[in-house]
Amino acid sequence: MGAMAVGLRNPEEPIPVAGVRLSAGAAGIYKRLRPDLVLFELCPGSHCAAVFTRNVFCAAPVLIARQHLAMTCLPRYLLINAGNANAGTGERGLRDARQTCEYLAGKAGCKTEEVLPFSTGVIGEYLPVDRLCRGVDTLLTSLAADNWGPCSRAIMTTDTIAKSVSRRIQTAAGEATLTGIAKGSGMIKPGMATMLAFIATDAALEEGHMQSLLQAAVEKSFNRITVDGDTSTNDACVLVATGASGVAIRADDLESAGRFAQCLDEVCTALAQAIVRDGEGATKFLTVTVRGGRDSADCLKAAYAIAESPLVKTACHASDPNWGRILAAVGRAGIDGLGIGRVSIHLNGVCIVSTGMRSPAYTEEQGKQAMSQDEIEIVVDLGMGQAVETVWSCDLSAGYVRINADYRT
Repeated sequence: MGAMAVGLRNPEEPIPVAGVRLSAGAAGIYKRLRPDLVLFELCPGSHCAAVFTRNVFCAAPVLIARQHLAMTCLPRYLLINAGNANAGTGERGLRDARQTCEYLAGKAGCKTEEVLPFSTGVIGEYLPVDRLCRGVDTLLTSLAADNWGPCSRAIMTTDTIAKSVSRRIQTAAGEATLTGIAKGSGMIKPGMATMLAFIATDAALEEGHMQSLLQAAVEKSFNRITVDGDTSTNDACVLVATGASGVAIRADDLESAGRFAQCLDEVCTALAQAIVRDGEGATKFLTVTVRGGRDSADCLKAAYAIAESPLVKTACHASDPNWGRILAAVGRAGIDGLGIGRVSIHLNGVCIVSTGMRSPAYTEEQGKQAMSQDEIEIVVDLGMGQAVETVWSCDLSAGYVRINADYRT
């Protein structure tokens, strides 16, 4: 399934979160039998915040989950399937997503709007509702607090490795836990990407505070990654707060709120970077930092022009220090008033471009050495201001083409 994820190992077993039980199983959504269904059960009173894709053609489960969250911010169940996106399926897709929620609600004894559905996989095929519902029956009998690991594996599609992160936070009110799992490997671009992320804490948070914390964390993590520039129809990032630890994080308690925000940022960034490190066919992890912009928009234009350039990405794959491709990407990024004579570029600390041209001290050997690393940092200074932004990406290999050419076969 392509190269091994860059710098990633199988994660340690995630730390359970009080107030969350979960289970994973095989509902038969894929052609070959493999885990493809996940159920989260949240204790009564759990609050929920979420960020969804900005793709106009968003999938049926995204529309239903948004509707249900608008009706209650206190969901009891999250139902997630892999192998079928239930996107591009029209009215029937909406009915199918609703039907799975109604079925689970009936079995679990809760309201339909207290179930949030999520799907990932192939676009344009109808959800096998009967199989999914039979899977729900099994999952309801196997809920446990320590099933985070199996669930992180069941939501994978073209991922080669499971993605999970846990943190413990010490606050004045006591210790709280944060655990998150995510999936994503291709069709990855901010706003958001073909990714699902589920993060839970046993701390108690107010609804509005939760949403603002999640949006801020997502903006600097999941919205700063790109594998191929494609934004999916199904992306969602969910934060659940069960309050089961008795630790309350209040917005007006600046120290505890700040500590929690930092921890949430760390979890989201680690999961986001894991998605890029496991990019389809990836053999290198790229950090693109652009400084010296007048504002964030300048920096992000240049960073994405570099990170999404097939020519830059293939050069990175081949360990070819073809710096002209990076310079050209900056030049076409659409930055008003950009003066090429002010631009400098460093590759893994080696200055390759200064004053818009090849640095006098630079040698091809230095460039080759920098580009041959598994992790490559490209730093560009636009020389126009004080803004700085970082985007994470990966190289473009024959493996990426093969995975996506064969995706439906």
